[in-house]
Amino acid sequence: MPTKQELLEQATKASPAQAEALYKEIITSPISDHADVPQREAELRQQEAALVKLAGLYQTQKNAKGVAEVITLSRSFVSTTAKAKTAKLIRTVLDCFNAIPDSQQIQIDVLRENIDWAQREKRIFLKHSLETRLVGLQLETSQYKPALSLIETLLTELKRLDDKMILTEVHLLESRVYRGIGNLAKAKAALTSARTAANAIYCPPHLQARLDLQSGILHAEDKDYTTAYSYFYETFENLSSQDDPGALGALKYMLLCKIMLNLPEDVTALLSVKFAAKYAQLRDVESMRAVARAHQQRNLAEFEKALKDYQQELSSDPTIRTHLSALYDKLLEQNLLRIVEPYSVVEVEYVAQQVGQGRQAVEIKLSQMILDKVFHGVLDQGRGCLIVFEEAEADNTYGAAIETLEQVGKVVDSLYAKTVKIA
Repeated sequence: MPTKQELLEQATKASPAQAEALYKEIITSPISDHADVPQREAELRQQEAALVKLAGLYQTQKNAKGVAEVITLSRSFVSTTAKAKTAKLIRTVLDCFNAIPDSQQIQIDVLRENIDWAQREKRIFLKHSLETRLVGLQLETSQYKPALSLIETLLTELKRLDDKMILTEVHLLESRVYRGIGNLAKAKAALTSARTAANAIYCPPHLQARLDLQSGILHAEDKDYTTAYSYFYETFENLSSQDDPGALGALKYMLLCKIMLNLPEDVTALLSVKFAAKYAQLRDVESMRAVARAHQQRNLAEFEKALKDYQQELSSDPTIRTHLSALYDKLLEQNLLRIVEPYSVVEVEYVAQQVGQGRQAVEIKLSQMILDKVFHGVLDQGRGCLIVFEEAEADNTYGAAIETLEQVGKVVDSLYAKTVKIA
């Protein structure tokens, strides 16, 4: 009967179907009770290698259910290994899901199953690690309510154990969840807690980059794009030095800040700098360059074309989507103001043609601008016209009259006080 090592060597040369059968045979075959310690350790290492290779094989085939099966198969094997090694092995296999599209729900089911198993086996560290990963997946799939519920339980346990590293990660996830539901006050509070926990330990560069990225996103939500840019720059510098693919996202946020600060001309200058040059030709960066060009020319049609041509790059990220939506509204408002300013009465149809928008959309935007007091006017629905009024000068007569009456009141009170004394 061939040894596990020989089976491993055969699997590397075999077809995918044969390799799959060989890896399963290695994982499921028991270790001899008569084997000495070095032999047992060697066989455990071979089983571990087979486990990782089988997961890698399923990853290449985009087989999410196969990866889930590997994790289930591994349980009998990991029961005999050290707890720290078990956690690392399960995390390695779980990472195989990342390259498989639309596998989030399978991942969530697998994680819940393994969290229950870890709890039964009293593997607390592994349980916390899996729960943290589950929160991340729930955040990705916009399941905010269960994510917050799990975070609350996790934080209670982690504070008792005083595990600062996972505590930092969970607080960071909490901040991202609160930002997802639009509660910025709690998002900032959670981020402050994450930074406090991070200050008490050595914070790995990748975790520091995620903290800076979240800080930048929250500052951008507050329209403080200058501070946000500095955080995104720190993130980009940190991630690009490690050749992390996340650096591209930080660079897009930096370009977004320049556009939102009305400095679209700085986009080209920024992309010519050495550290950003290698990303300059990528489609994601090209999408931001197209938006910057449209914004610089105040051209609504070009802006819409950029949003359409680069829909995937500009709409997949909620942060970029939100800010570009606000920028589009601002650009539309500026274009409408430029068109209606010379007129006292102007047809809505003409305004719609000039900005290249539908009449109904323009009417809604004009009525919103009137309500926001961007300009003074009224929409005449009967005639289909916009009547623009001159900005009324503030009449101070009433204010001055009230002030005079207040002073007269004081004089009367003073005279009354004097008559009382005389009497």
